[in-house]
Amino acid sequence: MRIRIVGAGAMGRGIAQWAAAGGHTVELADVRPEAVADALGHVRSMLERSVAKGRLSAVDAAAAADRIVPLDDPFAAGPGVELVVEAVREDLETKAEVFGKLERVLPASAVFTTNTSSLSVTRIAATLTDPSRLAGLHFFNPVPLMRIVEVVPGAATRPEIPAALTALVEGCGHRAVTVSDTPGFLVNHAGRGLVTEALALLEESVAGPADIDRIARDVLGLRMGPFELMDLTGLDVTAAVIDSIWTGFRHEDRLRPSYLTPNRVAAGLHGRKTDRGWFGYGAPGAGGPAPERPVTGDAGRPVFLAAGDLHAGDTYTAALLGSLDAAGARVERGAAPSARAVVLVPVWGTTVAAAVAGQGLPPERTFGVDPLPPAGRRRVLAVTPAGDPEAAGDARAVLARAADGTEPHAVSVVRDTAGSVAQRLLASVVSVAASIAERSLATPADIDLAVTTGLGYPQGPLAWGDRVGAARMRELSRALYATTGDPRHRPTRWVTERAQLGLSLTDPGTAPEDC
Repeated sequence: MRIRIVGAGAMGRGIAQWAAAGGHTVELADVRPEAVADALGHVRSMLERSVAKGRLSAVDAAAAADRIVPLDDPFAAGPGVELVVEAVREDLETKAEVFGKLERVLPASAVFTTNTSSLSVTRIAATLTDPSRLAGLHFFNPVPLMRIVEVVPGAATRPEIPAALTALVEGCGHRAVTVSDTPGFLVNHAGRGLVTEALALLEESVAGPADIDRIARDVLGLRMGPFELMDLTGLDVTAAVIDSIWTGFRHEDRLRPSYLTPNRVAAGLHGRKTDRGWFGYGAPGAGGPAPERPVTGDAGRPVFLAAGDLHAGDTYTAALLGSLDAAGARVERGAAPSARAVVLVPVWGTTVAAAVAGQGLPPERTFGVDPLPPAGRRRVLAVTPAGDPEAAGDARAVLARAADGTEPHAVSVVRDTAGSVAQRLLASVVSVAASIAERSLATPADIDLAVTTGLGYPQGPLAWGDRVGAARMRELSRALYATTGDPRHRPTRWVTERAQLGLSLTDPGTAPEDC
């Protein structure tokens, strides 16, 4: 195929490298000729790096570089061009102008695609004489390494185009997901579940950015915490995406932005690119979050595990109990704690304060513990305003204990909140993905594929919910909603129905058109 790429910036040159390595002839053009020259040099250096790393042979790298044809004029005639990929700046008028000029010089058979990440594909297409020829083809940076592409048909896109684009993408070694033309498409939309809930937790002073990140990594298994991710992406970019998706979905509560971001953006606290964000960078001694406080409490203090909100014999609670026994902790059995024991309550969507009131537990020495099985060696202790600091320190020391020959557990201390930190992050990630599925914006398989590939989550959000259990996820959302009254936590129809019917969250189910 002969492909013309208009725009030789970071995205355009990445797409050019990807397409040329896939065997296609690429015309690379930009209104600035020097940008094309810079892009060609960059692509050659990237191909050489691939050769050095053994990912590509020298012959294949040279052939790929030879398949990139620089153009002096983006709007030159091109009778052999079969596909256009536009990668200019995110501005509707600019993109409309580019496509309008291309429509006059390229054959009617050429398919037009836009790499927009935030604009409506349908609105861009509507500026053309023939809107049926245009679709979205959304790549992620760096294109050669981010092996996922969103195929976004507009309202008027010809039905055969998405399938043809999918074949092109997968023929060049990437994965393609078909997504409805909605705000944020799929990956950016699904990613709001993590960052919006993290910001909400910070708003409520449940924990600071560093502890929320540690819990996200060490309990949920994410490669990056939400705040270090925002610092990497740039808070200015993240905040704009959050606001646009929330506005585009008509102020959907589940996607609600935080009041914390506008002032930080205005102050230039954008993250790594400004050396200051949620964490400090650049200055000596400012390389990320401060180290955790050492554990100093009495690890020999007796501990009593209260019933909490979980069923008797719950596997998560049983695992915690077994781990404490193996570490040699003084675990009390019986109907009530002794006068000295610290009390740990495994809560599921509710608060420690509610357990204290409901079970008559001693408020000064009762604390919450997250029953989610950690992905690493970290536990989470929740303290209420009535908690005694010395007792909390002792509870932290008990939870840090480890069996002989193993490393101690890290223990994050957070403010008591419904569900604690990890549960709220997980519930939000699953609920946002479920709301995408129930609106039929993408298939369950494509949702999970896009999130694991595009966001690097350890598994897709719907499969993640299945691992916990649809019924348990439904109960978590119900408890969060009932406890807080915040509609951001309301249960989704997708999870509720599948819990009631015994279906997997990844099961698309039977639709009326199937019958």
